[in-house]
Amino acid sequence: MNGVTGRMGMNQHLIRSVVAIRAQGGVPLSDGSRVQLDPILIGRNADKVEALAKAYGIERWSTDLDAAIADPKNEIFFDAATTQMRPTLLQKAVSAGKHIYCEKPIATNLDEALGICRFAKEKGVKTGTVQDKLFLPGLMKLRSLRDSGFFGRMLSVRGEFGYWVFEGDWQAAQRPSWNYRSEDGGGMILDMVCHWRYVLDNLFGEVEAVSCLGTTDIPERVDENGKRYKATTDDAAYATFQLAGGVIAQINMSWVTRVYRDDLVTFQVDGTLGSAVAGLHDCVIQPRNATPRPVWNPDQRQSIDFRKTWMQMPDNTVYDNGFKTQWEMFIRHVVEGTPYSHTLIEGAKGVQLVECALQSWKERRWVDVPKLTL
Repeated sequence: MNGVTGRMGMNQHLIRSVVAIRAQGGVPLSDGSRVQLDPILIGRNADKVEALAKAYGIERWSTDLDAAIADPKNEIFFDAATTQMRPTLLQKAVSAGKHIYCEKPIATNLDEALGICRFAKEKGVKTGTVQDKLFLPGLMKLRSLRDSGFFGRMLSVRGEFGYWVFEGDWQAAQRPSWNYRSEDGGGMILDMVCHWRYVLDNLFGEVEAVSCLGTTDIPERVDENGKRYKATTDDAAYATFQLAGGVIAQINMSWVTRVYRDDLVTFQVDGTLGSAVAGLHDCVIQPRNATPRPVWNPDQRQSIDFRKTWMQMPDNTVYDNGFKTQWEMFIRHVVEGTPYSHTLIEGAKGVQLVECALQSWKERRWVDVPKLTL
């Protein structure tokens, strides 16, 4: 496990996934048995890695990534470190015969992304990329509504993501400073459009075209050491997507917006038979036969409390941590060969959409998103 001293690698992948899986006795298999995980934690700072390993009962840790990759005992290489280094590290691991599981983006450009996909296919290793948003309870409820036919014909999707990330001067920023430097792999479009690709493809229709505008609204920030630095990449973006089947999706994403909604990310889906609004956990619905009939009259205060006309979906299912769920799926894929759709080529599709979005911003036009094949 490389890159587990970072926020995402430590909290979601190590603590809430691998440590939790170990505590439950391993990953359940189809024959009733379990396979236990024996991770080795890798990082550049020996003190940090050792402390992390001791805190969570992990026996093996090291600062020598090459030795860990070369060790035949280690069957899977997981990477949550920097995006710029990811293709090189993945290629090294694939060369050693390791199965691959990694964070997104899988690369900073499509050529590198496809290169590692082809190399992994050539070597015959199993691959997976993190697509955690699909396993959020709110989005899983949207999936169940779609599968039940609740929406009828889907018309549109509207997503709102983001919150105010403090500049770091009078209050510490909630995100690392590299997020705001293009030279370090930062940027809202690179970070989030990868997510929107798999969310849109899997829930609402494959992305066929994109129009995107990015902005850098806070030109200077203060880093973790109190040093001012220039923001060299986008901190907000506004995108419209044309999806297969005629669905239109609009997603605003911003680290410079103050939240006035029910969650840090929300998706509204409108269809001919009903609509739904989902956040990270909750989802409310309004069917066609329970839709209010508003009339435009700017001379009177609105008499309808629109929020009260929506119905909360019940939690009929117990939802596990989404990162943990996907870890278990990938382990079963490696051990038992069970089907697994969240492969590196799906990660490459995210990188492809990032490039198309950046091209759209640069050229101020719609950009078609062609089918991606190896």
